Formats: sequence, C-alpha cells, structure tokens
Amino acid sequence: MSEQVSRKLRLAELLGALSHALDITEGQPRGHCVRCCWIGIHIGRQVGLTEAQLSDLYYTLLLKDLGCSSNAARICELYLTDDLTFKHDFKTISDSLPAALRFVLSHTGLKHGFAERVRAIVNILQNGGDIANEMIETRCTRGGDIARQMHFSETVVSGIYSLDEHWDGKGRPHGIAGSTIPVFSQIALLAQVMDVFQINAGVQGALQELKERAGSWFDPALVAAAETVASNPQFWNTLKSENLDKIVYGLEPAQNIRFADEEQLDDIAHGFALVIDSKSPYTAGHSERVTLYTDMIAEELGYGMRDRQLLRRAALLHDIGKLGVSNSVLDKPGKLDDLEWEQIRMHPVYSDEILSRIDTFKDLSPIARGHHEKLDGRGYPDGLTTSRISMETRIVTTADIFDALTAERPYRGPMPLPKALGIMESEAGTALDAKCLAALKRATERMEQTKAA
Repeated sequence: MSEQVSRKLRLAELLGALSHALDITEGQPRGHCVRCCWIGIHIGRQVGLTEAQLSDLYYTLLLKDLGCSSNAARICELYLTDDLTFKHDFKTISDSLPAALRFVLSHTGLKHGFAERVRAIVNILQNGGDIANEMIETRCTRGGDIARQMHFSETVVSGIYSLDEHWDGKGRPHGIAGSTIPVFSQIALLAQVMDVFQINAGVQGALQELKERAGSWFDPALVAAAETVASNPQFWNTLKSENLDKIVYGLEPAQNIRFADEEQLDDIAHGFALVIDSKSPYTAGHSERVTLYTDMIAEELGYGMRDRQLLRRAALLHDIGKLGVSNSVLDKPGKLDDLEWEQIRMHPVYSDEILSRIDTFKDLSPIARGHHEKLDGRGYPDGLTTSRISMETRIVTTADIFDALTAERPYRGPMPLPKALGIMESEAGTALDAKCLAALKRATERMEQTKAA
C-alpha cells in the first residue's frame, strides 16, 4: 500500500465525505448532512453565534445522524417495512395527528398478510408514544456516544443528543422546551426540515413548513432568521451547486480549522465502524472483529506497522456501504429474491463511492469495493479474477469470511474453529487466497495456544 500523508487532511473534508454514509442510512438524497451544514451555519451566523460556537455547530450538523443506524432493525420489526423508505417518507409528513395516522396506515406491513398487518398497526396505535420515545432515544443516545468516542466536545454531543426536542416541549426523548434545548440541536433540526422540504416541496414549501412549525417545533426567532437567510437567491443557488461539498468545507470558521492527525483518523474510523455495526443485530461487532483478524493476517504476512494501520482502517470501513441497504433485506430470514440480492451486491459499490471521496482513503476504497470478489471471478460486484485482486483485498476478504463463519449470531452459536477453517480450506485457491488462509491458521493457532496457557 502506498504511503499517505494524512496530517494535512481537514477534519471537515473527512467528515463531510463520510456524512454521505449517514445520508443513505436515513434514506435521504446524498449530501443531506452537507446541505444541512450550509443551511445551519448561515442561520447560526444570522443569530450571532461566535466563531467558537459556529465551529461546534459545524460538526453537530455534519454528524447529527451518527446514531441513525441504531433503530433501523427495530423499525423493520415494528412496522414490517423497509427502514430506508420509512425514514425518508417520515421526514416529509406535516406536524399533525391525521398526517401521522395516514403515514402509519400507508407504511405498515404492506407486503405482509392481513392479520399480521393489523396486529402491527394496532400495536403502533396503542403504544405509539412509547415506541417513538424508544426509537429516538436509541438513535440520539447512540449518536451522542459515538461523537464522544470520536473526542468531539460535549457541546457537539449534546447537540446530537437533543436533535428531536421541540420548542414547545412536545419533542423527544425528554420533552425539554424553549431555551433549555441546546441551540445547536434547534438549528440542526430546523436545517433538516428546511432541506427535506425544499427538495420535496420547493423553496416556498420549505419556508411555509417552517412558518407552520414556528412556536411548536421551532423558536420563532430562529424561523425569522432562516427566512432572512432564505431571502437571498444566492443562498439557494449555492445549495443546489454540484460543488457544495467543497464550498461547505470552506465554511468552517477560519480561526478553528481542524486537521485530522493519525490518531483522530483511527478514532473516526472506529466511530463509523460502530455506526455500521449498529445497523443490524446480525452484524454487531463485525467490523471490529474483521479488523482484528485482518491485522493478525497482515502481521503473519510481514506487513509493516504503517501498512497494517491502513489495512485496519480499510477493515473498519469495508461495510460502510451496507448503511444504504434496507434491513428488510439485510435481516431477511429466508431466501433473497433477485431484486433483494441486487441490493446486497451494491453495498461494496456504495462503500467505494463514499471512501473514494477522501484522498487519504484512496487506497482503502478498492479494498472495500473488492472484499466480496473471488479469485476465480465468481464474486461481486465486478467479477474480478486473481490478477486484479490486490493482496490487501484478499486479506480483508479472508478476515470477513472467517468472522461470518465463527461469530455468534442471534439465530445460531459460533461455528467451531476447525469446522470454519475446514470450510475455508475447501475454497482456497478458488475463492480465497491460500497464503492469507495459511497466515490466518497460524495466527489462530497461536491465539488458541495463548488461551490455553
């Protein structure tokens, strides 16, 4: 792997690119968090936030959806539906009880039998408040916790945690009201609504929605500030620019520009691995374990410390594209149909698209794209053969398959090590690289000896 100099990578550029993964988890058009950052920073300036406050607001806006994957499986379970469509459409309904009821009826169990659908709808109608609290608290707590693990300030953490609180105290999860809601949370939620509705209902539709929610969801003064910002046609022209990502990177307050050093790159990779693995109960801890096995194999093969560090990052982020696949597919107990299988086959492509946006990660994106390729060309998404699959990709592939076989799952216990290795040996030279598998066997033998000592 080529040496990358990452000390000059702006943190804004890194997080702006990775925020596209959060967009697809929420079923939003790519760039949603970046657009919210454009909107929110302008509102923050309009209300007179300091440069230091704008800096924390900036990261709150880019990371507001860090916890979004943690309730995806639960949505599918309770509503018997596709979580991506559910999340996208839920953000577009108006703030009224009839609209909420219509949404429940039109999004619950449409592909299930009548009796199962009725049971789900009755459960939601009877326990809707508790269900909403559970969903939002899970999402916001998880998002705040991950931001804290990434070493962002407690101001950013609290901004994420209180994202769904409303000005009138009728928000969730704690029903705090008025100025007790962190101002970053207020601006982030307003920016979110503004972006969602300007896409789905146009500029005037977005402004009308803000007016209707002034005093209930939003501080009327913030709505007035948003209207002032929106009165400038250039604001909207820029919001629709193809270069908005780069423009938003330039919005970071000049006195507080931050660069990601090697330690922070690792922290952020670990943080997004938590986002990835929160998507499904079937993959809890998967990225961290694949990273461990990847490092064990790389060490056996003689890789140096720097290349092992880059490989660990690739392993942590190899499945980031799964955030764009519905849990109705990821967690489906039965056989996948052709359309569902195509969704699965796209997740390495999504991983590549997200990671390739970051210059420092340009060596990682081909690994993420290729980790389901097989030496004999039977893999996906590109059907690559031996000569076009790098050794680094083969290492991660070996680690990924090993974890898939040996990890404990909700529906079964862990496969015994000898059985898992026997299955992998049958694929050596066709699907798997024999050298990588031999390295894994040596590493696991030492690990077992250490346990027995």
